[in-house]
Amino acid sequence: MEEQELIPHLFRTEFSKITTVLCKLLGIAHLEVAEDIASETFLLALETWTFKGIPENPVAWLYSVAKNKARNQIHRDHVFAEKVSLILKSSSSSAGEMEIDLSERNIADSQLQMLFAICQPSIPVEAQVGLALRILCGFGIDEIANAFLTNKETINKRLFRAKEKLREEKVKIEFPPEKEINGRLDAVLITLYLLFNEGYYSESKDAILRQDLCLEAMRLVGMLVAFEPTNLPPVNALLSLMCFHASRFAARKDANGAVVLYQDQDEALWDEQLIAKGAWHLHQATKGDRISKYHIEASIAWWHTNKTDETEKWAQILQLYNQLLRIEYAPVAALNRTYALAKVKGNSEAIIAAEALKLTNNHFYFMLLGVLYSDIDRKKALGHFLQAHSLARTNADRQIIQRRIDQLRE
Repeated sequence: MEEQELIPHLFRTEFSKITTVLCKLLGIAHLEVAEDIASETFLLALETWTFKGIPENPVAWLYSVAKNKARNQIHRDHVFAEKVSLILKSSSSSAGEMEIDLSERNIADSQLQMLFAICQPSIPVEAQVGLALRILCGFGIDEIANAFLTNKETINKRLFRAKEKLREEKVKIEFPPEKEINGRLDAVLITLYLLFNEGYYSESKDAILRQDLCLEAMRLVGMLVAFEPTNLPPVNALLSLMCFHASRFAARKDANGAVVLYQDQDEALWDEQLIAKGAWHLHQATKGDRISKYHIEASIAWWHTNKTDETEKWAQILQLYNQLLRIEYAPVAALNRTYALAKVKGNSEAIIAAEALKLTNNHFYFMLLGVLYSDIDRKKALGHFLQAHSLARTNADRQIIQRRIDQLRE
């Protein structure tokens, strides 16, 4: 892998780890300093690797540079050193020799602790999620804005206010008392759910599938499962959901990189080991007394990996969507339910349900209507596909819609 490909990949996987460990060391009030050090590390990598080549162990190189930059920052900046004097006094080493632990275990602990530090009850949930996506997941402002269906200015304001609140309350990066974990876990899970979704269907990078984001989300949820106080049914349900979706990664793109829709996927490419892992975590998720949206979405995803009778499959999926919408209504879930309804009760009944949603700013809405009308009224179907094409935000979606348009015109 050349540096043009490697550095963006490592930025996604390592930037947040470096930032989180340094922020834990220096305190959340100095979050920007931690981010600056991590950014400078990657800039130096870009400059150095371009001319000298990629080092034998790129990750170790990044960690070494980050440690040196952090030590130099503390050593040379007198004002900053005064602010962290307690840290320096508690170390038997000098500022230039102080230990900066970038071990795998400390990175994992720091990231989990940062997640819970950010998810403070005093900060609005959408700000908690946005800040976690920014710090822990390396999301850009554009990506966060897309995830929340809003604009960059709104996101910048949210993040600024959230950071100020963390400074004012002098929040420590540590695990909360066990009695407070459940109160913060919902925001943590929403963050990781959004991270996976951005990878599974990315609009911000015009990519069909960004596996790095999905795998990062799965890694973080796996850390929650491995941490006994957070090894809870909703966490297992979320990991189960991710496993089922990830099991079909290889089947979602063809040899040319074009998206392959579910009904056209080669089932032989599905990852049976991930399906089995998802089923195991879904079983673990049944050990509680509360059903979350993750339980139901994981069950829907399980049926999508099930190679049983189609009639039974779609009948079960429809009932699960009915249950999901009772727990937490979401336009996308309502739209997906309509597709299941068509499979069970036919296109005519599904058209009535779909048109009642009136999601006129959503290209998936018009795509679905185009599909449903294709065998009933080709003119209406074409009109809906053209509307979907005008609203689509990625090249991948436009290509899918254009194929439908071409088929109707032929």
